Amino acid sequence: MDPLNNRVLEKLRRGETALVASTTPVGSPKIAELIGLCGFDCLWIDMEHQDYSWDDAWAMSLACRSTGMAPMIRVRREGRHSLPRAFEAGALGAMVPHCMGGADAREIVRDGKFAPVGLRGIDGVEAAARYGMMPTARYMDWANRETFLCVQIEDHEAVDEIDEIAATPGVDILFVGPADLSQSYGCFGQPGHPSMKRAFEAVAAAAARHGKWWGSTSATPERARELMDMGARFLTTVSAIGLLRKGFQETYAAWDALRC
Repeated sequence: MDPLNNRVLEKLRRGETALVASTTPVGSPKIAELIGLCGFDCLWIDMEHQDYSWDDAWAMSLACRSTGMAPMIRVRREGRHSLPRAFEAGALGAMVPHCMGGADAREIVRDGKFAPVGLRGIDGVEAAARYGMMPTARYMDWANRETFLCVQIEDHEAVDEIDEIAATPGVDILFVGPADLSQSYGCFGQPGHPSMKRAFEAVAAAAARHGKWWGSTSATPERARELMDMGARFLTTVSAIGLLRKGFQETYAAWDALRC
């Protein structure tokens, strides 16, 4: 029996949009399970900026499995072991920050896909391999087909080489990180800046030319609609910290008004 289906890839292959949410900054499997029960397709487990341990990532990934939601780990770029560890911790997708160009994309694929696509280190006893009960060769074939690599376009150098990145076999999703990208262009916090508009257009065009999926952050449904109209099909939405902050601020304001 093969592992569970990857809901993100199922949606993308049908031309549908995959919606992503995050537990940030809380490494809680309970919140992860709640997000899955609400219907989201993917959980973004951000190990680049949060202080999650591998045990935290493992627990959240298992919680995702209980709801059919696909866990995606954004890795810390700490050498060739980073990507294998993400998948061995239960991820069905890995997001890699700051892909800088074609050579970098090829190294990411080397570390994140098994042969003949890459040279990912072989373990074969993780959850997706049925803890060793699935033949390793079969598991490797499944992993190459049913896990995804999402590379982040966050630097002007990456935009300059976007065709080479998008043409790389094994790269599945291009993901524009608008905050870092705007910083790279010297227009931080200006999503409407001409440089940013050109960058989004370049990524969208390269994805279409090379048959790749792409996405970005979409803090509002209106922004999501704009991105979808450009062809984006992998969209991040909300994080736990955003919902908690908004809820606590609104609650405090309502109760504080009673004291006036």
